Amino acid sequence: MNKFMGRPDLKPTLPTDTTSGLNKIVMTTANYGNQQMIMEKDVPITMRDGITIYVNVFRPDKPGKFPAVMSLDPYNKDGLPPYEIFRTVWPTLGSIVTSQFTPFESPDPGFWVPNDYVMVKIATRGSSNSEGELYPWTKDETQDYYEIIEWAGVQDWCDGNVGLNGVSYLAMTQWRVAALNPPHLKAIIPWEGTSDLYREWYFHGGIPETAFTSSFQELLKGRWPNNKIEDMIAAQNEHPLLDDYWEERKVTLSDIKVPMFVCASWSTQGLHCRGTFEGFNEASSKDKWLLVHGRKEWETYYLRESLEQQKEFFDYFLKGIENDWMETPRVRYEVREKFYKGHIRTANEWPLAHTTYAEYYLNGEEMSLQPLAVQNETRLTYNAEPGQIDNSDVRFKFTANEDIELTGNMKLKLWVSADDADDMDLFIGIKKFDRHDNEVLLPGFNHIENGQVAQGWLRVSHRELDTEKSTPYQPVLKHKRLLKLDQGEIVPVEIEILPSSILLKSGESLVLVIKGSEVIDEKTSVGGSRGYGHKETVNKGTHSIYVGGKYDSLLLLPIVKNN
Repeated sequence: MNKFMGRPDLKPTLPTDTTSGLNKIVMTTANYGNQQMIMEKDVPITMRDGITIYVNVFRPDKPGKFPAVMSLDPYNKDGLPPYEIFRTVWPTLGSIVTSQFTPFESPDPGFWVPNDYVMVKIATRGSSNSEGELYPWTKDETQDYYEIIEWAGVQDWCDGNVGLNGVSYLAMTQWRVAALNPPHLKAIIPWEGTSDLYREWYFHGGIPETAFTSSFQELLKGRWPNNKIEDMIAAQNEHPLLDDYWEERKVTLSDIKVPMFVCASWSTQGLHCRGTFEGFNEASSKDKWLLVHGRKEWETYYLRESLEQQKEFFDYFLKGIENDWMETPRVRYEVREKFYKGHIRTANEWPLAHTTYAEYYLNGEEMSLQPLAVQNETRLTYNAEPGQIDNSDVRFKFTANEDIELTGNMKLKLWVSADDADDMDLFIGIKKFDRHDNEVLLPGFNHIENGQVAQGWLRVSHRELDTEKSTPYQPVLKHKRLLKLDQGEIVPVEIEILPSSILLKSGESLVLVIKGSEVIDEKTSVGGSRGYGHKETVNKGTHSIYVGGKYDSLLLLPIVKNN
């Protein structure tokens, strides 16, 4: 019988039927029916400081040595798949089907074990039944991962080749341990993972992120109420600048040399979008590939198409199978047109080499974006405080007269002043409108349906640029000191707008929105518990924006020419 035909005659094992130690189980898989395998539950591994970390090992029920696929996180190595539970309060996840033994955001043993891989699920110290205290993304956690990789590489069921795979936290830990280059680590699949905690998660342009940060901490403390867990909200409040606390958690991405298959998304702006591109771009790996989609995070990860791509990559680098993986284009990305409609293009690099960065100046009289510098100076004002309805933003519109692909980072240069404060928080939105002037809504942060094209943020006192890291199209801020505004002071600022890809057909429009609070559609849940949010703003009264003449306020657009 074909091994993938399944065994309907066998009674499936439930996760609750397993006990610590060796279990012979029958797993109902999403793709291969009932499959027999071995689960070793609660395998203890002693760390350098005597702490015991526990892992679950799923492996083929037959003799032989196999490559290991691993992931590490604090969520619950023994947890049931949470997606159906989430749907009752978070109904926008998409279609996700896994085996019942698939922990949160993890590789599914029901896919990997039938394909002759061993899957190792690691509980970070301070989570599940692992000993110790839970301090996310620290050097201790990373060193634990290193030691467990090396432990797995010499087990009698492993052929010495280890690969890492997983989403979000499970990708973030991959960046860190891969930078240490463990000898048995042969390839990684970081699937949407922040690589700079300060810039990409806890502070957006210097503005504290308060919604997702809070829900993440509540998740950990609710899951492990009796364990000591680092209070990262308190740390966020105590460390508003990019100081040693955040530097200790940074990863030197250029130290990564291992082959990597990286997946990024236009849809996880405010969390994983920027950091995944940075991880791919800065890694020193000779063999690296980038896949970019504009859809939902978990749904895309568990799609059969995605699994087969992951498998083809690991088959080549972990098993040595000549399967033509090396002919895969180094960069594949989805150009979005509308919700779940787009097309795939390929390239050899990121950022795309065939990009023209075009300056579109803000016209304050016509409220438009235009390619020629604006002669007349205009001052525009809006109510900056949250909850404002009247005059709460300013908008500038560009309508395409031919089909245009915009892929990459946009940059906004503005001249601004605060009328009633010594600081100001700027929220930037990029929206697409169709020929009938209807907004084209897209998948947004963390599975949200009614998202926009791209976002950017800036607390103006954080405007100091890191000139070594900045490029003409991507400003990078130092976040090392505060530059407060004097009364009536007008200053230039450069705002990083996160990577995106959108197709504007002739007659369709791009709209730039500048505001003092979240740039959202009323129907979205961005800013609530399921999205990003910024409740601790410094805004008071009105903001002023200056355009035209000596105020060269402009939006830099990445126009891609395809032959």
